[in-house]
Amino acid sequence: MSQQVAVETLFVHGVGDDYLVAVTNDDERTLSARLALGTTDAGPRPAKFARRHDSGEEPLRPDRFVDLARRADRIRISEQTGRTQRERFQEMLDGYQLDAKTVRTCRYCANVGRYSPITSETAIEADGEHICPDCARRELDGELAHHDVSSTAADRLQELLLDVQDLERVKNLLSGQLDPDLTKFDEMSATTEAVDPVPVESLGLHSGMQDLLDDRFETLLPVQSLAVQNGALDGEDQLVVSATATGKTLIGEMAGLDRLLRGEGKMLFLVPLVALANQKYEDFAEEYGHLADVTIRVGASRVRGDGERFDPDADIVVGTYEGIDHALRVGQDLGDIGTVVIDEVHTLEDDDRGHRLDGLIARLKGYCERSAARAERAPRNSERGGTTRERDNGGTAGTQWLYLSATVGNPGWLARKLRANLVQFEERPVPIERHVTFADSQEKARVANKLVRREFDRKSSKGFRGQTIVFTNSRRRCHELSRKLEYEAAAYHAGLDYSRRKAVERQFANQDLAAVVTTAALAAGVDFPASQVIFDSLAMGIEWLTVQEFHQMLGRAGRPDYHDRGVVYVLVEPDGSYHSSMEGSEDETAFRLLKGEMEPVAMRYDETSAVEEVLANITVAGGDAKALTERMVGDVPMKHAVGKLLDYGFIDGLSPTPLGRAVTRHFLEPGAAFGMLDGIRKGTDPYDTVADIELRDEER
Repeated sequence: MSQQVAVETLFVHGVGDDYLVAVTNDDERTLSARLALGTTDAGPRPAKFARRHDSGEEPLRPDRFVDLARRADRIRISEQTGRTQRERFQEMLDGYQLDAKTVRTCRYCANVGRYSPITSETAIEADGEHICPDCARRELDGELAHHDVSSTAADRLQELLLDVQDLERVKNLLSGQLDPDLTKFDEMSATTEAVDPVPVESLGLHSGMQDLLDDRFETLLPVQSLAVQNGALDGEDQLVVSATATGKTLIGEMAGLDRLLRGEGKMLFLVPLVALANQKYEDFAEEYGHLADVTIRVGASRVRGDGERFDPDADIVVGTYEGIDHALRVGQDLGDIGTVVIDEVHTLEDDDRGHRLDGLIARLKGYCERSAARAERAPRNSERGGTTRERDNGGTAGTQWLYLSATVGNPGWLARKLRANLVQFEERPVPIERHVTFADSQEKARVANKLVRREFDRKSSKGFRGQTIVFTNSRRRCHELSRKLEYEAAAYHAGLDYSRRKAVERQFANQDLAAVVTTAALAAGVDFPASQVIFDSLAMGIEWLTVQEFHQMLGRAGRPDYHDRGVVYVLVEPDGSYHSSMEGSEDETAFRLLKGEMEPVAMRYDETSAVEEVLANITVAGGDAKALTERMVGDVPMKHAVGKLLDYGFIDGLSPTPLGRAVTRHFLEPGAAFGMLDGIRKGTDPYDTVADIELRDEER
């Protein structure tokens, strides 16, 4: 280093009996050297001074160190240098009328002769030492290389490292450690929105419903009040968007029961899953069975799991989307419908089932309009002593449509497409902590077990134990994981028979279970008051969750009547996936979901879904199929679909052929229908035919 170049810092760190020296100049060039002091009559003085290279050391004159020290703007000695060694070095400097300041530096850097001062704000604890952020990052990168984590997960861990300033605690996350200060990703705060509560006594409902509510509440909850203030009890169609556990369901119940009791038609309450339909049926039968007949329609079956038959003449029909759609496709008379409640309407954006819900809504609206036209020709009388209310235009109120959802990315657009008023309430009744930890597939069970135990051992201020919903990606995993939990737990999925599902529901409600392990069945709203949600997997089957599905599932954590807060844990397997067809890894997916905005509901029609819905519309409405198709949320290429239906022999003009009628009654897509026909003609074993169809669907 030229003597003409200014020296900014001369840094010294004691190693053994010697000192490592780092000299920096204003061009940020560095001299790394080793200094040994000798004893003279004048005190300690430089005895050996050598430049350090990768290949060894190059001896320099000892007085070269003195020259550098005199030209340095500042001289620093590391705090980690022993006290005796520091005092000896200062004694040497005193002989040249120089002074050094003791500073806290990175031990790793100092050990290789590099000057890296650290402060309490920048120091990272590692192996009982404090190191600089750059060294800590390098150490963490080395650990991450053994775990194959994604760049997104690595960035998150690097952020945590700077945040908590402890390398070992961050590295422990990779082995499933549950330090809440580290695992916590964020907190979704409880929020309140100022809404004037509507007194129940002011509702003016039919006496049967009014008396029920008077006994239960003094005022409505905020979202219920908003809906009433915006016409929910005046026959107005509404899209109600509000978080889980804010009271959306009662809006549909109030409107539907009031209209029913006034003689304005029966209520249909439609949900996406059989498990949810069963629970709603039980709830309605218990709460309203003394006021009305309640029945259930799931799938194509006329008989429920416990042997009870579907009664199309009942006052309240609880059904799955497919159950009611099947009734329409086979031409069943559902009677005079006054209110339709579509729960979980965000299902419209589901790639597999969205088109069927879209078609169902259009077909059911067509049915209700035809039913209303018949009713006008044969005026009805109220059988329950109520009065038939009229809209402002003087006509008898038609069917009211109420759409409910906790998660819609573009509610304004969807409300316009559904021709409904938007009622949006953005309150979250309890805060939800969201945590992320890393664990491989074997370790996840141990981590889940610890979390379930910890939560069940707690009690809320309301006196309830903490219970957990564990979401995983397969029925087999449900049983496998539930058996590995120490506290009482049960698997819960659509493959269980009706009596077993009801037993699990009762056990959970009675707090006899610490946890249920489930697939998608609980995500769509089966009412289990859990305080904690654990994601054992971020996939359903072989597909990653969408942001909507993720929010719907984590929204099950924390109920205001039971808990003070909700807790969500996402267990992430670095570089993990569940099928070769899945794009990205579980750790990438985790941070995409945690940071993601809700996707907009966007109906996408490929040729197969367009053909299925147009065929169903033709089967149900014949020549009016075009009008039904045009009112659907998605843009359905009807002309192309009709051409395909003619080619397939599914329609003759605008009437279904016997083959077409069979296809639509069984919700078959064309490829499956032709696969069955081919198998029948060739005499193929039915099991082989079904297996071929399933395999083709997976490949598609």
